[in-house]
Amino acid sequence: MSPTSTQSSTPQPSLPQLTDARLTLDGRVATLVMDRHDVRNALTGTALVDDIIAVAEWVNACDGVSVLVITGEGSAFSAGGNVKDMANRGGDFAGDVAEVSARYRRGIQRIPLALSAVEVPIIAAVNGPAIGAGFDLANMADIRIASKKAKFGETFLNLGIIPGDGGAWFMQRLIGYQRAFELTLSGRIIDAEEAREYGIVLEVCDPEALRERVGELASRIASQPPKATRLTKRLMKMAQRTELKDFLDLCAVFQGMCHNEPEHLEAVNAMLEKMAK
Repeated sequence: MSPTSTQSSTPQPSLPQLTDARLTLDGRVATLVMDRHDVRNALTGTALVDDIIAVAEWVNACDGVSVLVITGEGSAFSAGGNVKDMANRGGDFAGDVAEVSARYRRGIQRIPLALSAVEVPIIAAVNGPAIGAGFDLANMADIRIASKKAKFGETFLNLGIIPGDGGAWFMQRLIGYQRAFELTLSGRIIDAEEAREYGIVLEVCDPEALRERVGELASRIASQPPKATRLTKRLMKMAQRTELKDFLDLCAVFQGMCHNEPEHLEAVNAMLEKMAK
């Protein structure tokens, strides 16, 4: 991970040690692959929660990363919660109300908090079914590209439970209250094309082309000046919850920061050279 001319020369943190996932860094694109295909990459009953948290923290500490891609190994993106544990009242679902509540807060609910704090763009490469908490995990990304084999379902109510990981918060902000309400209350599963029509996914592609298409998009974003990219994502997120006047004040400060970064002058000079050809 050698620094480029637009990066700090500060030593970069090494890749975190993961248990149920794999992490690679290619250029400035980090790819997290959930690797528990034996349980369809379920988020409960595995170490995937801890792995995702570790990667989120590493990304924010590593100036050498500009994009995070999240995908699944095997046939599924993520099946969400482990239904067998639910049936047995075991694992993350054991105990009384207070115990289950505490386990949610200390477990799966750390994912939305961690991913919402990630400073770089997140792309979900949805390779297969994203069900329940797996659907919600995909919705925590900034962009979703889906394989034609992908399916999506907010299926909590089918099991007599609610979206305990924050799914009701994310989906209505993504596609609006009415459509999110219908999908959540019906618990129906939709295919990739319907998800694209609703605006859940940006694009749908053939399964064998998914990694390549996501790689192209990630590389394009990663080629942008890295510090300005992180600031731009912060602005995009803050625009959702900030009044216009306050937002413009923030834009002015961030712009001042950008104008004083070496990467700005490098980008301007590169543009001038291109225009001169």
